[in-house]
Amino acid sequence: MTSALHQFAQTLHEKFSSHVTGEPEEQLRAPFEQLLAAAGRELGFANVLPIGETLLTNIGRPDYGVALNTLLCGHVELKAPGKGADTAKLKGHDRAQWERFKNLPNILYSDGQAFALYRLGKLVRSFSLPQNPCAVGAAAVEAESLRQFGVLLTDFLNWEPIVPGNARQLVEYLAPLCRNLRDDVLDALKKDIPAVRSTANDWRRYLFPGADDAHFADAYAQTVTFSLLLARSNGSDTLFLDKAIASLTHASSLLSRALQVLTDPLVNAHLGASLEVLMRVISRVPSGTMSGGRRDPWLNFYEDFLAEYDPKLRRDAGAYYTPVEVVKAQVCLVDDILKTRLGKSLGFAAGGVNVLDPAVGTGTYLLGIIEHAMETVRQKEGDGALPARSSLLGSNLYGFEIMVGPYAVASLRLTRMVQQYGGELPEDGVQIMLNNTLESPHENIPELPLFYQPIGVEHKRARRVKETVPVLVCIGNPPYDRHAAVSKETLALTGGWVRWGEAKDGRNAIMADFIDPVKQAGKGGSLKNLYNLYVYFWRFALWKTFEHDLAIDRPGVVSFITASSFMEGDAFLGMRQHMRRVCDEIWVIDLGGEGRGTRQDDNVFAIQTPVAITLAVRYGKSQPETPAKVHYTRMEGSRAEKLAKLERLHSLADLNFMECGGLPPLSKSGSKLPHSISEWNAPFRPAGKGDYFDWPLLTDLMPWQQSGVKCGRTWVISANRKTLTNRFQQLANSSAADRATLFKDSPTGKKINDKIGTLIPAATEKTRIADLTADTLLPNICLY
Repeated sequence: MTSALHQFAQTLHEKFSSHVTGEPEEQLRAPFEQLLAAAGRELGFANVLPIGETLLTNIGRPDYGVALNTLLCGHVELKAPGKGADTAKLKGHDRAQWERFKNLPNILYSDGQAFALYRLGKLVRSFSLPQNPCAVGAAAVEAESLRQFGVLLTDFLNWEPIVPGNARQLVEYLAPLCRNLRDDVLDALKKDIPAVRSTANDWRRYLFPGADDAHFADAYAQTVTFSLLLARSNGSDTLFLDKAIASLTHASSLLSRALQVLTDPLVNAHLGASLEVLMRVISRVPSGTMSGGRRDPWLNFYEDFLAEYDPKLRRDAGAYYTPVEVVKAQVCLVDDILKTRLGKSLGFAAGGVNVLDPAVGTGTYLLGIIEHAMETVRQKEGDGALPARSSLLGSNLYGFEIMVGPYAVASLRLTRMVQQYGGELPEDGVQIMLNNTLESPHENIPELPLFYQPIGVEHKRARRVKETVPVLVCIGNPPYDRHAAVSKETLALTGGWVRWGEAKDGRNAIMADFIDPVKQAGKGGSLKNLYNLYVYFWRFALWKTFEHDLAIDRPGVVSFITASSFMEGDAFLGMRQHMRRVCDEIWVIDLGGEGRGTRQDDNVFAIQTPVAITLAVRYGKSQPETPAKVHYTRMEGSRAEKLAKLERLHSLADLNFMECGGLPPLSKSGSKLPHSISEWNAPFRPAGKGDYFDWPLLTDLMPWQQSGVKCGRTWVISANRKTLTNRFQQLANSSAADRATLFKDSPTGKKINDKIGTLIPAATEKTRIADLTADTLLPNICLY
């Protein structure tokens, strides 16, 4: 030990005493590399190998990955002498690095004098040499320094992943590592590394058209993470990628091939460090995890993972765990309808009951259906019928999922539950498909190269379900999100085929049935509230269950728990009208949950948006000229009380519903319109009774409504004329290169290079804002 640390200190002194200058941090690299190997041998670690990392961006990677007996055990980040190793004191570039490196499970920081060991952002051990070795050489090393360095290095080299004792601990370990892998992929794409760029292009071409680099990087990281986790749960040693890939081949050819593609050696050359740590951590996860029924420990695993991995992505994806009480209530109510109103005595277990969850998540609804159906079979036909009926369910239950993580978990859980009841799965496995539900069911999928065919098969499976499988029940908890502004590149992520149709311009889209009545009623200004993922999923479900060629004049049930905003409001009158046309009866269970304003209410989810369970049913032949009967009930109480009530639900008869009917509105002349006209668009909640509710609405008395000024930029608003004039003067006199920044181009609204037509009198049709001068721009400033 004495020789290694002394030699390191002396070498630093000689390097920094030389007349030849160089980057201070670079002067540490070779001596530190020698120190790790030599000190490791002195401590009994014979095969310590520091591996230099390749910098990809200004954030970079740690300077070294350190392997012990060929297994990556940690990382080293060197700082210029004098900077220290206390990450709390880092600034600028170094601070930005730390924000990323703190996700690593074992990293050693040093500036040659100070040493600090961190794990997942927490300081484990640190010490400093009493003097600067760059100045005094070996004299900086004392006996106590040798002892502390030996303890720290032993701790660093002895690192082993903590064996996760529960799902929460596994989430805390995996999420930061997955995030690191995602960031490394983004780095490689920014540097346009050919192998990584080619893989991203293939992913978009063969699986998710329209996915940008950020979506690919996320898909890459989650696919690799959950594929390895799935392989480990099958007993595979994830330290060896070939074994992990082989173990997935039978259970999921898609994940097997995706893992093979995404971990190709040409790709790994640029992502290897992050991937190796992930592989080593997952290799310590006990095999056989993620097993059990609907209430197993992994029930809310993905929600917890996403909340830790990327909270914004969780919000954008609407990935919120559905309480089992909600699932049970929906399953029981639909089963009751199947048995009592649609002639299916075995409910979900009957033949011909094809079920689709279009946002399957981790499979909770389909698992709940299997459990409920198997109990019915046990009671009516006995235990001997369970294997055959569970096999039938394995063929009749379908699910679409756009995110790889929950897709992997759902596939595993559903497979194990069918097998638990003695059932056999179809030849192509459980009918869970990695797919964007809102993509076209008619898309032309080209023949793929042999290597990519398992990925292309998934696309074809999903299209087959959309095109050729009649669905009797559509059930689930679709995502809720008011998406960002639409662009040509984001059509697939802003409603896809449902919103934009085959022509991708909205003219032949099925969403027109929700949109056109709003425009015809003169309420087009409200449509911005309609464009939400949950509304797109409602439109898809109604089309697939009631309007598809295979569904015309056939019975069907749609049961969703969604935001309740569609129950009233001008933006949704077309949605309500269309639901009344394609259904015979609709039941709404208003669960409340408003988390804003003065009249707040407990929500069954951890969100502030009110929600409702809706069941939309048709019994047979379509009757588009007869509006569906709408029944409404409200569930009051605390979250616990609402969940307890849902837990006890078995049938619609357990609830007290009120019928909803439209009140005749006032016409422009003030006279009452026929009741039949208002009934189509009326809210999905009962009208109030009494004198107050006979009064005309304020919107009837003042029919013209307009939102206030929405400039989207704060700099164009001021109470002071001089301030506004100065701002516009600066914009008008700026260079063309600076104007986009000063104007603050945003995803919505006018851009600096947009044509402005006759907005300003002095402008012509071809004039852009960027072309305006102070003479034309400043006189047109409006003050409010």
